[in-house]
Amino acid sequence: MRKKIKVGSKFIGDGESCFVIGEIGINHNGSIDIAKKLIDIAIASGCDAVKFQKRTVEIVYTQTELEAFRINPFGETNGDLKRALELSYEDYVEIDKYCKQTGIIWFASCWDEEAVDFIDRFNPPCYKIASASLTDDNLIKYTKAKGKPILLSTGMSCQEEIDHAIEILGDDIVLYHCTSTYPTECHEINLNVITRYREKYNFPIGYSGHERGLTPTTLAVAIGAASVERHITLDRTLWGSDQAASLEPEGLFRLLRDIRQVSKWMGDGQKVVYDSEMPIIKKLRRVKSSANV
Repeated sequence: MRKKIKVGSKFIGDGESCFVIGEIGINHNGSIDIAKKLIDIAIASGCDAVKFQKRTVEIVYTQTELEAFRINPFGETNGDLKRALELSYEDYVEIDKYCKQTGIIWFASCWDEEAVDFIDRFNPPCYKIASASLTDDNLIKYTKAKGKPILLSTGMSCQEEIDHAIEILGDDIVLYHCTSTYPTECHEINLNVITRYREKYNFPIGYSGHERGLTPTTLAVAIGAASVERHITLDRTLWGSDQAASLEPEGLFRLLRDIRQVSKWMGDGQKVVYDSEMPIIKKLRRVKSSANV
């Protein structure tokens, strides 16, 4: 029996409804009002959770990187941009209250140890290790020490790196196939990795998609992804590096509509003649079968 992982009041694993995460990330552009609108969109579409990204800017980036010239809506340096994209503690207090009131799970991918402690103050049901952090042993160990399930993305990582991270984390994880390009081109989506992971590991396998469109994510669920994650946005033309690979409200709604139908489409694998086909047999079949239908 494949292991299931409990996140809040829900389980991720075979036989459960696909756990769908609306990745808000930094698409709020530093605005708590936009963050709330994205939460509302995720709820209206039927997502199980929303996810944010948290960085301690002075830890994640060097002073040289922060001082680098970069024209952006918030100033003229990379530091102006990075600081503006970080929501404050007061913002997260509001997010925590808002999500609890509306009944949606929220958590974050933390890019440094101080960020883990920051988010831990809100007692999240799980943590996400971003693809960029998969080789950061110290961060992985620090996050694991919080005693919560870990959702691990595997973009930009080779098999040896992935197995090393899993060795540290143990099996209280959900492992997400991912390609870290935004947006991901068709020939790099490689959904069959999900099948390979399901053969290799005994914990839930998910899919974190950055492709244009909806079909690959729906296919991922059809071949066994127990959880999927997609970036969401109010408008793909908004400023920001993740916006183009994100789903707008209509796209998110259509994706959830299709994902929730996958188990019905796949059926139980037993070939039967449905009652609805009986009138068609009488109408169209010239030779009647001797089988007991």
